[in-house]
Amino acid sequence: MTPPHGPTGTAMVGLSSTEAAAALARDGPNTLPAPRRRPAVWRFARQFLHFFAIMLWVAAGLALVAGIPQLAAAIAAVIALNGTFAFVQEHRADRAAERLSAFMPAKVTVRRDGRRTTVDAGVIVKNDVLLLESGDWIPADSIAQPRADLRVDTSLLTGESEATTVEAGGALYAGTFVVEGEGEALVVATGGDTRLAGIARLSVNIAGTAGPLARELRRVVRTISAVAIGVGIAFYVVEAALGIPTVDRLVFGIGVTVALIPEALLPTVTLALAWGAEQMAHRRALVRHLEAVETLGSTTFICTDKTGTLTLNQMTVVEAWTPNGRATVDAPGYSPKAPIVYSGGDAADSVARLARAGALCGTGYVFESDEAWRPHGDPMEAALDAFAHRVAAGWEGNQVARPPMARFPFDPRRRRMSVVVEGMVLVKGASDSVLPLCGDDPSATAAVTEFTERGLRVLAVAGRPAGSRLPATAAEAENELELYGLVALEDPPRPDVRASILACRRAGIKIAMITGDHPATAAAIAFEVGLRNPNDLVLTGAELPPGDDELGALIDRDGVVIARVSPEDKLRIARALRLRDHVVAMTGDGVNDGPALREADIGIAMGASGTDVAREAADLVLLDDHFATIVAGVEQGRATFLNIRRFLTYHLTDNVAEVAPFIVWALSGGRFPLALGVLQILAIDIATDTFSAVALGAEPPGRRTLDRPPVRGRLLNQTVARRAFGLLGPTIAVFTLIAFVASFLSAGWRPGQAFPGGDVLTAASGAAFMTVVIAQGANALACRSSTTTPGALGWATNPLLLGAVGLDLLIGLATLYIPPVADALGHSTPPLIGWIVAFTAAGAVLLADRIDKRRRARHRTR
Repeated sequence: MTPPHGPTGTAMVGLSSTEAAAALARDGPNTLPAPRRRPAVWRFARQFLHFFAIMLWVAAGLALVAGIPQLAAAIAAVIALNGTFAFVQEHRADRAAERLSAFMPAKVTVRRDGRRTTVDAGVIVKNDVLLLESGDWIPADSIAQPRADLRVDTSLLTGESEATTVEAGGALYAGTFVVEGEGEALVVATGGDTRLAGIARLSVNIAGTAGPLARELRRVVRTISAVAIGVGIAFYVVEAALGIPTVDRLVFGIGVTVALIPEALLPTVTLALAWGAEQMAHRRALVRHLEAVETLGSTTFICTDKTGTLTLNQMTVVEAWTPNGRATVDAPGYSPKAPIVYSGGDAADSVARLARAGALCGTGYVFESDEAWRPHGDPMEAALDAFAHRVAAGWEGNQVARPPMARFPFDPRRRRMSVVVEGMVLVKGASDSVLPLCGDDPSATAAVTEFTERGLRVLAVAGRPAGSRLPATAAEAENELELYGLVALEDPPRPDVRASILACRRAGIKIAMITGDHPATAAAIAFEVGLRNPNDLVLTGAELPPGDDELGALIDRDGVVIARVSPEDKLRIARALRLRDHVVAMTGDGVNDGPALREADIGIAMGASGTDVAREAADLVLLDDHFATIVAGVEQGRATFLNIRRFLTYHLTDNVAEVAPFIVWALSGGRFPLALGVLQILAIDIATDTFSAVALGAEPPGRRTLDRPPVRGRLLNQTVARRAFGLLGPTIAVFTLIAFVASFLSAGWRPGQAFPGGDVLTAASGAAFMTVVIAQGANALACRSSTTTPGALGWATNPLLLGAVGLDLLIGLATLYIPPVADALGHSTPPLIGWIVAFTAAGAVLLADRIDKRRRARHRTR
């Protein structure tokens, strides 16, 4: 193979087309490897194999064995409905690693066959020679070659907000961006061997973590399933001892299974999360994975990025010092209308000269878009251009400024750069490198100290007439300078961040700043926004202990700042905090944040300033990038968790009422007729209960939702169990059986006689059915709160629930008065006494609820 370089000091020749084709065939294209994903068929099938579904499959099988194929078909239809609904809601491909390819440029300039040529980025191979200039994306990991002088934006990989200088021998990484300079680079790694691909592998290898809601739902499913199996086995044994026929025992087993399993629970949870997601969308937060709605409400620790999250990601000159006075930008950021406050008699003219000179030293600029400025090139140079627009009359911007006659780029050893333009030598750089060239000025030194103590970045700008002879070297240009002044820059904090951080702390949530930026800058911003106090811990990634236990113990505190972190560090931080039983939310906007967003319980990406990679890896995307939106999301998430508890109580109450007739039937040896059949129970669970349960999931947040610690504990806690199984459920069950017996009595039946069948039995069953439906309407109102009565909450404060209760009642009536449906369910219109008992049951539920809540209130005040 021909060497990709010429003699020392000459331009690199590059590969020949033949050599490049051979390397491409050997190493493969310069693309990121696509992650393996489970096929959609497997994900669809999985929806039919969870605990509830398996138990219902067993019940369907028992129905077939018992010779009731229509019941088996109905149960199978319920399973299919639930499974399909869950698949449609959850079928969102996680393509974070695939979307990393968005950072591979489509075209790139190389030297092949000794000529400059443009090729697809996908055909770049090792030993290709890249020809880079300002504005180019870097397509592969490379080494800068002699005479290369580049400033590269690596923020998407490292989180570092300031462009990095790369000289000959320096490393360049795929996915980064040249903001200034030009040069050649030798490709050393492509495709799957690049650092960008390493981050992709981190994203792929990190399985999505099960959130608090998923874990709690699994626990609820297992508990209810165990109860159903236990009750079924116990009564099967009792019935066998009583000599009840096998078919009857199978019917009982099916009935208990269907009655105790809340078939609509999981779809209702999904709908409640979808409702919460819609409410969060109104607050400018896009939920990518529905469970994130509740997980955010359970969050106990937020690991937040700095740039673009706590700050505006708009590098800005916030203050300027000159020997004749100062200027302060009153509203930092990219707004063209930011006012300037001057102090000093000649401050305006000297600040204008300073701003113009600083802008001419660079090539970055801002341009107007949608009544705001947008940066182009190096963010710091764009900030200087924006400052010149604000203070220098007639300044038209760097994009139209006269190009310099000579340019001596930034050198990390000199720590300054200079240009010869408009008859002047202008110099810009670090204050400690420029001030010694301008003579001794104690006031300038004092200003530098003041700015740096405030965490601001300080640049000094100086100049002199160029004279008739063009300087040939930087040393010739940078001497006998006049100090024009100092500019202090920062990426300003978002205006609402301080209040949002205080709200998080009121809600019992710890906050840490995790950033790739300099520790001094990070600490200053953290202090400015109220995240840390002066003595709070500031660490760098290199100082983190190697063990997860030690790391967790060190950083499990409020207000900690961790700077200069790598993607691997962020992963370890999230893992260490989760090992300490925290529910971790991780914010981020760069490529480097993708793996950590997946490792956290909930990943939060910035929608306006973030990258596609971060957005695809995240569970939640803040469309407006406002940290305050996280607080709104926490409030909605907490409300959603409480809402799930509410309709879990509602569903379980229903199950108690539904299983009671089967228990009475079994204990009577089959002599007492079944008040409710299996198809009636399915109709209640799937049809008449669903709308009220969904409306409970839309209960709005309470006024003090954020004034207490995060919602933790079990979904099926002691309060839910006591109210469902010990109070509301038994109340409805008793009145259901009363309505059933009263209907027989009204038809002339008396105790001791055989129960009549035919129309009398179907009417009595209809009375029992409507008692459950009407009482569940009252139960829905009672379940709005476990402590406050519906009247105290306000009957109309959840209008969706009132409409849902009415709709459920109409559906129940339809099942009675539409003959084919009534015949299929095995019931008919109840007698008058049945209606009286049914509506009395609703009043009894509300009365029992009121007594219980008053008793608990008196107990709490003791």
